[in-house]
Amino acid sequence: MTLDALAPGATAVVTGYAGELPARLLEMGLVPGTSIEVVRLAPLGDPMELKVRGFLLSVRKDEAAHVVVENA
Repeated sequence: MTLDALAPGATAVVTGYAGELPARLLEMGLVPGTSIEVVRLAPLGDPMELKVRGFLLSVRKDEAAHVVVENA
């Protein structure tokens, strides 16, 4: 499953990547083994707000589609 498929309130763990991942997501902490919680979606569904390592991160759905996750 990819990160863009998660609903608000869902938690997951990053397990890998599909395709080319923007380097800025790695720099912001979306590395394998990291726990993620989807906090909310924007009114039109894009971007999504994530809680990662104690901070909030907004990610566009097209970027989130490259992050493979597993339910926590």
